[in-house]
Amino acid sequence: MIRVVLTDIEGTTSSISFVHDVLFPYASEHLPGFIRARYQDNPAVAGQLDAVAEKSGVARDDVDGLIEVLQGWIREDRKETALKALQGMVWEQGYQQGELKAHIYADAAEYLQRWHDRGLRLFVYSSGSVKAQKLIFGFTTEGDFTPFFSGYFDTGIGGKKEADSYRNILSELGVEAGTVLFLSDVEAELEAAEQAGMQTAWLVREGDLPETGRFVARDFAEVDTLLQKR
Repeated sequence: MIRVVLTDIEGTTSSISFVHDVLFPYASEHLPGFIRARYQDNPAVAGQLDAVAEKSGVARDDVDGLIEVLQGWIREDRKETALKALQGMVWEQGYQQGELKAHIYADAAEYLQRWHDRGLRLFVYSSGSVKAQKLIFGFTTEGDFTPFFSGYFDTGIGGKKEADSYRNILSELGVEAGTVLFLSDVEAELEAAEQAGMQTAWLVREGDLPETGRFVARDFAEVDTLLQKR
């Protein structure tokens, strides 16, 4: 029986276009000023810049150089933990100022609440930082969904296409793999979760359905039919 739902965000609960056409440009525009205003007296910002310097080889005191590295990582959609953390800080400011509202699919909004009310434990696993995840679900166009989630995982637990990441999540949750359903729109992530023993559902919201042996759903209503059976 499925007792836990672990969900991706981009392309699963929320549109890819929101992330790429709204969040990324917002971070790219506001990140330089945000860093320059805080790199000297904000320990959280300074710590992430230390990580950027170590990863890139750019001198730690070359703030403009570090900003250019970060802007390049944004353009490349790099899954760098330091970038995700800094983006999360910028987005937090945008959400709190009312400049950002996160997209959530209507079916996801409906069934996340239904599943929570039904007693399922809900968790998020996304390449975005935990802070960014909480902001997306806390400031959606449909309201605050954070009360429905029991926890969040980002790439600090491991890469999303690596089976060990899902084993690490299972260890953190303390549950049997077969009781967890992982939702994603990326086949490689589903394969990794399956290698760890999880059940999966492939969200394909647009385009032709793939020829595959795994469960495929257009929306969360179809995922619910799977949950009802298991």
